[in-house]
Amino acid sequence: MSIYYKPHRNPNWNFVPGEENNFKLSRSKLDLFMECPRCFYIDNRLGVARPPGFPFALNSAVDTLLKKEFDIHRAQNKQHPLQEKYGIDARPVAHKDLNEWRENFKGIRYYHEETGLTISGAIDDLWINSKDEYIVVDYKSTAKDEEITELDKEWHIGYKRQMEVYQWLLRQNGYNVTNIGYFVYCNGQLDRKAFDARLEFDITLISYEGNDSWVEDAILRAHKCLMSDVLPDPGDDCDYCTYRKTVMDVLSLSK
Repeated sequence: MSIYYKPHRNPNWNFVPGEENNFKLSRSKLDLFMECPRCFYIDNRLGVARPPGFPFALNSAVDTLLKKEFDIHRAQNKQHPLQEKYGIDARPVAHKDLNEWRENFKGIRYYHEETGLTISGAIDDLWINSKDEYIVVDYKSTAKDEEITELDKEWHIGYKRQMEVYQWLLRQNGYNVTNIGYFVYCNGQLDRKAFDARLEFDITLISYEGNDSWVEDAILRAHKCLMSDVLPDPGDDCDYCTYRKTVMDVLSLSK
């Protein structure tokens, strides 16, 4: 049995029409719907998720250490040096619910009355400016030869949607949130002569002006998708659906 992929998960996690109040639509599930409605349906209605990627332990370590680092300045109600370096009006905010909002499978939540779904997402960090506006912050880490100064790759759309869902969730909970969010982007340096038991990073702060106007409609469409008894069309560029179709075509030809 695979130690990583367990296709038949607990059926209590599946969406059941008429029992919407028991279903939590996470930020990642909503992003899956935007990427491929068919994979979303197979996952959340039929209970067979995509095979997961291998866990990125180094990325998780960077996230954990960044949180600890920003928490030091949060406790002192002072700017982090990165905020000072970029001259931004922000400091880490000591919100009473931040630890829960950071926790996977909890996060910040909102009950969406029209659909009965609970929308949730776990944020990395929360800052505040001098106007008492909250700022959503997300940590990213990678190792590339190129300098990362903007989110200009096609796959970065997932990062942008992620931040916009967090902004939407905070607003639904009554918080004043600025459209400008930040990505703390850590890029592992590859030009060192040796490892020497150290991995050093260049850290950049990338601003992004979010627009969460799409989120409400996406929730309604995701709910409609889950309520249907018809398998939806796949996403335009879904490799998983292409793979499934190819396998079925090959099997049908081999009979």
